[in-house]
Amino acid sequence: MKIYDVDISVPMFLGTAQYPSPAILHQAIRASDCEVVTVSLRRETADGTGAGFWDMLRATGAHILPNTAGCHSVQEAVTTAQMARELFATDWIKLEVIGHADNLQPDVFALVEAARILTTDGFKVFPYMTDDLIVGEKLLEAGCEVLMPWGAPIGSGQGLRTPDALRTMRAHFPDVPLIVDAGIGRPSDAIQAMELGMDAILLNTAVAKAGDPVGMARAMALAVEAGRAGFISDPIDRRDVAVPSTPVLGLAELM
Repeated sequence: MKIYDVDISVPMFLGTAQYPSPAILHQAIRASDCEVVTVSLRRETADGTGAGFWDMLRATGAHILPNTAGCHSVQEAVTTAQMARELFATDWIKLEVIGHADNLQPDVFALVEAARILTTDGFKVFPYMTDDLIVGEKLLEAGCEVLMPWGAPIGSGQGLRTPDALRTMRAHFPDVPLIVDAGIGRPSDAIQAMELGMDAILLNTAVAKAGDPVGMARAMALAVEAGRAGFISDPIDRRDVAVPSTPVLGLAELM
């Protein structure tokens, strides 16, 4: 797929928080073959070890997608994005404006406003949003060229709570890159998202908190590959009745 004129061949973005160690994070990135990793400005500067962490991420060769995780207002998100651009030397930004403290659902009104400000300022915005068609249209009007609907609340591992809504988004926005962001918990969830026609998935907790993060990173990579292959192979429709796979012509007739 092509996002903001950048070709991405691996349909999986990987978050960089909550891993047992930087070494395991590095191994997970390698195991997944992912070409885009997300990182929070807060993670980079919180404990004074940001420089080493940044050097490790650059060593992977992946595109860096800073995010505005933890922001709850337009001004906070815009300021964080501007700081991230200076620190990471990129105009890519994953835009999060959280509206609900418990389920971390985005504030879609503030999201659209922040997206408009940032795109006007030259940012290439990846908006974390609900699976709502109208919100998607408003974000595209604001200048976004990609949409990132959630599958379920961040870190919940619930999988896709409303697959029909995602299927509808795919039909409504046939030419817009769609990336499922949040909620993926198992490889089967990743397969389902890709079989619905999503262009990629973004996940963090499912890999970082797995018993074997490196093994899970590889499993997720295989899952998105299988799901994508299944989608483009045009799977058969579901049926309510059995359909014999063996022809009935030529069977013996008992008199």
